[in-house]
Amino acid sequence: MRILIALTYYRPHVSGLSIYAERLARGLARHGHTVTVLTSRFHPSLAAREQRDGVDIVRVPVATKVSKGAIMPLFPIYAAHLVRRHDVVNIHMPQFEAALLAFLGRLSGKGVVLTYQCDLTLPAGAFNRMVQWSLGPLNHLAARLAHGVVTTTLDYAQHSSFLRHYTRKLTAIPPLIDIPPADPAATRQLAERWHFNGRPQIGFAARFAAEKGVEYLLHALPAVVEQVPDVRVVFTGAYKDTVGEEEYLASLAPLIQRYGERLTFMDLLTDAEMASFFSLCNVLAVTSLNSTEAFGMVQVEAMLEGTPVVASDLPGVREAVRRTGMGETVPPRDSAALAAALIRVLQHRDAYVRPRAEVGQSFDVEAAIGQYESLFNRVCRSPRGT
Repeated sequence: MRILIALTYYRPHVSGLSIYAERLARGLARHGHTVTVLTSRFHPSLAAREQRDGVDIVRVPVATKVSKGAIMPLFPIYAAHLVRRHDVVNIHMPQFEAALLAFLGRLSGKGVVLTYQCDLTLPAGAFNRMVQWSLGPLNHLAARLAHGVVTTTLDYAQHSSFLRHYTRKLTAIPPLIDIPPADPAATRQLAERWHFNGRPQIGFAARFAAEKGVEYLLHALPAVVEQVPDVRVVFTGAYKDTVGEEEYLASLAPLIQRYGERLTFMDLLTDAEMASFFSLCNVLAVTSLNSTEAFGMVQVEAMLEGTPVVASDLPGVREAVRRTGMGETVPPRDSAALAAALIRVLQHRDAYVRPRAEVGQSFDVEAAIGQYESLFNRVCRSPRGT
């Protein structure tokens, strides 16, 4: 099967969406499919075209950026050319060009599948409100044109004001979790490099974006320190130069300065290093604030490495803890509840840990890719259906 995967930002950009799409593309290529990724050339140093892990990556030139979006005047030309050459078009939303891609797919008689990663919530401001308002009709057009819509959990779909309109087209496919067991030697090296020294560690693995709620973790820290005096917070991810989040990062600066001695900012890590990172943490904090977070794959990655999680009680986000029992959920934006849960997990960690095999039963990457294959085959057999 020839599969076109389209999304705005792909590797080396780091986000849950880009990691998800990369795992899907690599997995489908590993299963023998011809896979092309259509994405933005968001930095001029990136190659216009390259092949990685059996996946052909095509990057469209970016004229300018508006908030988190990339303006690509040549995108329709690239898209029309590539859609004709593939059997199915898999569109990862949110994406400004989703309706165009779905229309081109339908026009060419191809199967069209949306992967609805999350709702789009832009930073505050009149312009961003206008962008979100204008994208609404385009997103609904894309969904109406699509033959199928993928969501990570039914919990998220049932609470999404967008997805509830398309229940007949929905397929719930668990997130693609693909992380190896931590290598003991690599883990020791990482611990020495970043001076873990046996201290209790609260891990945070995400971009510094407004919807991630970093400030609530920082506000919770003094209460945690009272009960766990040696604790520190260890960050990894795109905590600087995050697209569209410059003002948010500036707003965090006073808190970061205030608690600086308790904070460690690690570099971006490889997949193997991430396994070691999770295994070195005593607990992982996922403090997301709204429906921009639909699941939080880092939760399961941490659990697979033996680390419990404290996560926001949000649709979709709460599913990892619900399914495994490996942690606690707390109301979003509640630093006191977050601190209390972190203290409980830090002080009684063994009570929350489950075997890797038990966690992996619910989150098998090969099974998830197989579900995608079945869906793609179905829409390709009758691509003109609804």
